[in-house]
Amino acid sequence: MPMRGQTTPQVCRFADDGETPNNPVLPLLVYRHVFDVAGARDPATPFEEAFAAHGWGRSWRNGIHDFLHFHTRTHEVLGIARGRVRVQFGGARGQELDVEAGDVVVLPAGTGHRRVSASADLLVVGAYPDNSGFDQRRPGQIDHASAVAAVATVPLPRHDPVYGADGPLGRMWSPPVPG
Repeated sequence: MPMRGQTTPQVCRFADDGETPNNPVLPLLVYRHVFDVAGARDPATPFEEAFAAHGWGRSWRNGIHDFLHFHTRTHEVLGIARGRVRVQFGGARGQELDVEAGDVVVLPAGTGHRRVSASADLLVVGAYPDNSGFDQRRPGQIDHASAVAAVATVPLPRHDPVYGADGPLGRMWSPPVPG
């Protein structure tokens, strides 16, 4: 499947809401129409191949949970291989976004997310940076202060999951310069 030219992602920032830590430093990134998957026999393959090539492994194929959850030990990438889905990002008071086949969403550790609605044919490919751990938490399942502290220690991924070393993630997620 052809990858379209590099796109500038949509940027969303979410504050800690007291239940979901979100990420105080790193924004959620939404890459629109990255892959042309229309008519593909296996539309998940280009996502899996790109993610793996750029150090985002442990991939899976499924959907997005309908309950609010977040990860305190890893960042996550979601590639929409087929269908469309409305996802609430940022916790209970977050923002709902529609994503569709060909789109990629990169969630920094701590970002709350849940499926609001989806087409019957939804297929999502998810993956995690190879230099991170994994957990899945719901608000109230972990002490909030512990969740915030854990999110702060998650290492930056080595590469953008779609575009590699020269991708926008490296610029948009660069560590803050001490001032």
